[in-house]
Order: sequence, then structure tokens, then C-alpha cells
Amino acid sequence: MTNNDIRPFHIEIPQADLDDLHDRLARTRWIDDLPGTGWERGVPTAYLKELAGYWAEKFDWRAVEAELNAYPQFLTTIDGQQVHFLHIRSAETDATPLLLLHGWPSSVVDFLDVIGPLTDPKAHGAPDAPAFHLVIPSLPGHGFSGPLTETGWHDGRVAAALAELMARLGYDRYGVQGGDHGAFLAPVLGQLDPDHVLGVHVNALVTFPTGDPADMAALTDAERERLGRMKSFQDDGSAYMKLKGSRPNTLAQLVADSPTGQLGWIVEKYKEWVDQAHELPEQAVAKDRILANVSIYWLTDTARSVANFYYERFHDASMFAPKPKGTVPTGVAVFKDGDYAIRRFAERAHHITHWAEFYAGGHFPALEVPELLVGDVRAFFGTLS
Repeated sequence: MTNNDIRPFHIEIPQADLDDLHDRLARTRWIDDLPGTGWERGVPTAYLKELAGYWAEKFDWRAVEAELNAYPQFLTTIDGQQVHFLHIRSAETDATPLLLLHGWPSSVVDFLDVIGPLTDPKAHGAPDAPAFHLVIPSLPGHGFSGPLTETGWHDGRVAAALAELMARLGYDRYGVQGGDHGAFLAPVLGQLDPDHVLGVHVNALVTFPTGDPADMAALTDAERERLGRMKSFQDDGSAYMKLKGSRPNTLAQLVADSPTGQLGWIVEKYKEWVDQAHELPEQAVAKDRILANVSIYWLTDTARSVANFYYERFHDASMFAPKPKGTVPTGVAVFKDGDYAIRRFAERAHHITHWAEFYAGGHFPALEVPELLVGDVRAFFGTLS
């Protein structure tokens, strides 16, 4: 066996790990909420207690395993790090290879509902839509890729590993789609590997004001509202990111030792980032999907690696340094409550050839509105040869 080998993988969490999870959930020491407080101070105890009870008593991890194991999964080692991925080839001979990249608090689970429509559009009511061969990795340090074994895994290094994965699979030309972390990584891949990246499609793209008064004066009402939400996030919703980016190990120890702590840490983000037409996160994303993601982070013991992902990004001198404008065709999907992207700002850094705005969905479109995400991916890549 060589270091470049691709090995079949089958998920099978030891029963002892599931028993330990249930035992820890049963021994949670619950806090009391102050009278008259709600989600503005974090996850209410009553809500978290109910969700933890469902996790312990009704959630079926083995069903999640079976759903994931129904697809071909593999492990390989790239740059010294284990990388896990799903690889689902379409039956269509002209299918386009497509790399799907998750973020946090997401995993490969996010893409389960888009696999069928993207690989087999004919069977899903879209006989004229393009088909895709899908490569869906667990990002290094996330989920079944396992904890990182060394420092230095910044976005550029992750992108290089993903480019190597696609080359190792024999894909000379491929597309990339990503949200959250994936929205950072996909454009970096396009810059790093422009001869092989056919196109980049992102949701949750981060754009910053240019400082040009003419740009600010030309903003539409919808763009001003989006910019206001971005400022609110920076002022009142970004503490999680600052903690991970500055003191990742301290935070990681807290959530790595308490499944209830990890549950609260993650479900708070679902509450804040899904389509805000919904009062509770499980009204936008199925409760079992949320718990599948939380379970993966818990059972793979990747809290440290996930937190350090932010530290590496924020301490990478090249991350926010001026760069040449990207040359790879880029499509952007903007969902109602999940995105702050503004086109005139995005066009300073990216070669935008497709821009779509949706009045539904949030930060997790593959989970919330998979049909909208699938439609936009088809529309964008359908324009590329």
C-alpha cells in the first residue's frame, strides 16, 4: 500500500461510544435561565433539555450510518492527513465532476438530499438538466477525516489537498460548489488550480464594502438591508468565531467533554442562521439532520480540529492580503437569511458570470431548500463547457 492509495470506508461507530454518549447526556448538569430571557442570551435550557432528550431516546444513529453507507465512501492520505469522501458517479456519460464542500457546523450529511437530483436528473423530473459525478469530502479535521495531526492547515493548504484529491480520482476538469468554509475554499481552489477548475459556485459568499462612496451610494434597499445584517452579525453574532480564532483549545475542551455543550454550541447556529421565517431551527432543517451533524462532530472527536480551523485562517497572513482577481467563472447564490453577499463588492475579487437571489432559505440551503440549490447549480454549470 502506498500513501496515495484510496481505500474503501464503511462507517461503524462502536456501540461503546454510543453508550458513553447516552450516559453523558443523562448526567448533564443543567443551568437555570434567568426569568424573562430567551434566545437572545443563547439556547434556552428548556429547549436544549428537550432536544438532548430526543437525541438520547429517539434519535437513531444507526439509521444515519445506513444512509451514509448506502453511498461509496473512501479514505485517502493527502499531505499527511487522512481525508474521507463520498464518491458517487452518475450513469450519464457526459456528467461533470463536481466537488461539494461543506462548512461548520455541517458535514457530508448536508448533501444527502441533493445527491440523487445532481447525479440522476432524469429520475428526479429533470431529463434535460446536466448530471454530475459527485465528490463530497469531509474537510480535513472534520468528521470522518478525523482530527488534524499537525498545525498549518490554512485555507490554501486545504484547497491544495482538495485539488490533489480530484487529480487522484482522475478528474482533469471539475467544478466546485461550497458554502460557509466551502465559500472560502472554492474560490481559493479556482485561483490555485485554474487549469482544472471549470467553475466555482458558492452560497454564503463573504463580501466586504470597498470603501468607494460611489459603490455605497449605488446600493439597493435589499443590499443595504443585507449589509446591515452583516454588521449585526459582526457586532452580536460572531463571538463563536472570535473564540475559535483566538483560543481554540480552550473552547474545544468544553465542547469535547460535554455532548450537551456541543449540542447547544451547534444548535444555536441553526437557530440564528436558518430562514428566519421559522421560529425554531427544526422547522427549517429536520431535527434528525441537525442531530446527525452534531453526532458526527461528537463521535469523531473533532472539536479541537474544527476550532483550530478558524485559528489557522485568522493567523494566515495571506488570507486577507490583496490578491489578483479570480479568473475562473463564478456563480453566486444568495439565500434570504443566510447570505450577506453584494454583487458590486464580489465583482472586485471574483469573475462573476452568474448571480441569483432567492427569497427563501438560510445558511444551509442543501438542508433547507435543496431544490433551489440544485436548480441554481444546474443553471450555472449548464452555461459552462
